[in-house]
Amino acid sequence: MTQAFIPFTKPTIDEATITAVADVLRSGWITSGPKVLEFEKALGDYFGGAMVRCFANGTATMKIALQLAGIGPGDEVITSPISWVATSNVILAVGAKPVFVDIDRQTRNIDLNKVAQAINKNTKAIMPVYLAGLPINIDALYTLAKQHSLRVIEDAAQALGSSWKGTRIGQNGKHDLVSFSFQANKNLTTIEGGCLVFNTERFGTEQVQLAEKLRLQGLVRSGPDGMEVDVLGGKDNLTDVNAVIGLHQLKQLDQFQQKRIELAKDYFLKIKQAGLVDQGLGLPIADFEQCNWHMFQVTLPLTQLQRSRSDIMSALKEHGIGTGVHYPIITGFELYRKLGYSPETTPIACEIGAAILTLPLFPSMSSHDIDRVVHALAKVLN
Repeated sequence: MTQAFIPFTKPTIDEATITAVADVLRSGWITSGPKVLEFEKALGDYFGGAMVRCFANGTATMKIALQLAGIGPGDEVITSPISWVATSNVILAVGAKPVFVDIDRQTRNIDLNKVAQAINKNTKAIMPVYLAGLPINIDALYTLAKQHSLRVIEDAAQALGSSWKGTRIGQNGKHDLVSFSFQANKNLTTIEGGCLVFNTERFGTEQVQLAEKLRLQGLVRSGPDGMEVDVLGGKDNLTDVNAVIGLHQLKQLDQFQQKRIELAKDYFLKIKQAGLVDQGLGLPIADFEQCNWHMFQVTLPLTQLQRSRSDIMSALKEHGIGTGVHYPIITGFELYRKLGYSPETTPIACEIGAAILTLPLFPSMSSHDIDRVVHALAKVLN
């Protein structure tokens, strides 16, 4: 009997969520409205009373965060070359220059020691990426930023539910601007969407008000017919349809995360039992306290296998196992090569970007599914 295909990710949407979406559709108010306000309040409570504003996607949140930080032409922003290309695209979009710093081989996150070496008079911000939800050293990050008077925009797209020293990412009072994504494969999805968490204790509420204007054409309303536009905004508002999905996902987030942790532990156990580590398969950091396990990523020993990652992915698909690549190195894309970037300048990221492979991990998976993935992986690698 043919077994069901296991995709690399799959959202968990329950009947209560589907019913709630139908209720919003029937209400006649389907764009930004009361559900967005409710979702922003619920997220604020989740982050310990922080101010939160939602947007149409996680790309908009990062671009607007850069605008709030005053980043523009002539400025440099230090970031990781191992991320979805949106991370650096938004830096280009505001007219600034991305500066790519190599990653740490174990964490696969940006190497803060190398960040310090890359700071110069044009550096205005650091944009770290929490790959697969693994947090960076928040204390070291903000100590470095304070020493050089830099803004920090945290690309925490994958890190909702992750923590640092017992405090949720986004909740710690040391944070500057923290950007989360609610895209379809995230631990909490609104199909498409994202949010910014603000540090109003340090920067006041002015940035929150500016973010509200930037997400909807720069518009400010007053009275029944009063409208004013004093900044150039975009069309980046979240809808009530998206927001009501987020409200129901948020209620289930803790149980989703516990299941992800259980599955990740199962992966470690079974991959080691299969002898794949001895064969050169690279595992992620086994952090079950702070990481939300957004993805389970291994690195393939391509040199000794003498096979391409594409070949291995195709072979796994034939066994009914879906995989993903998160991510090829950004500086390898033609756009960035034309701008003068080269993957070879960040050799660890270049190596990881070519070898990294995302295995299936989502809350509705079972231990039997992990058995199937590991068995197929062992068969293909051997």
